[in-house]
Amino acid sequence: MTRLARPDAALLPAYVAALNRDWSPDNVRGLVTTREQLAAIDADAAAFLESLDDRDARGAPITLHDGSTMPRLPGYVRWIIDDARDFCGAINFRWQHGTADLPDWVPGHIGYAVVPWQQRRGHATRALALILEDARALGLAHVDLTAEADNLPSHAVIAANGGTVRLQPSSNHTATNTAQARNSTWVPPHLTREPPTAPPTKNPSDCSVL
Repeated sequence: MTRLARPDAALLPAYVAALNRDWSPDNVRGLVTTREQLAAIDADAAAFLESLDDRDARGAPITLHDGSTMPRLPGYVRWIIDDARDFCGAINFRWQHGTADLPDWVPGHIGYAVVPWQQRRGHATRALALILEDARALGLAHVDLTAEADNLPSHAVIAANGGTVRLQPSSNHTATNTAQARNSTWVPPHLTREPPTAPPTKNPSDCSVL
């Protein structure tokens, strides 16, 4: 069974081990984020863990793929684990107070990444269902996610949670190739009540994370 856990010191060694295997929780900045996080953990592990739960947006500005910075939104990270508390990945949720809309430089409310050795086990589908409960609790009318237009496995994860799909062009902030189409997916939080059974997917772990 997939669970979401607040990042803590007990799980941190498994998270570091995943980073050291060149996994990244950030599907946009990739290994840049991996190296930055390893350095932050080495410098002050407690501060790093605290930074992953920032509902008041007190943290440093967000660095985008092009190197520019933007103000941080309220949000937090949850680590995806299984019943044995094995580390499976990460999912994050961010929002603006009082509205379901996001700034144009934010690719979506939710992003997730599953480590390669835990893929095809339904973790992404169930983790998304669980985090949608948080979106519902905040009263959001909808949430947005983005995935590459050809990433059918990630589309299946989102569709299993009640998502509908619309295509839009990339922005400079969310893709390395600005001509590349992206898939913006709208997920009404109220549609998901129980974590669904995962669809058969090849790799459901690639949904944009900032």
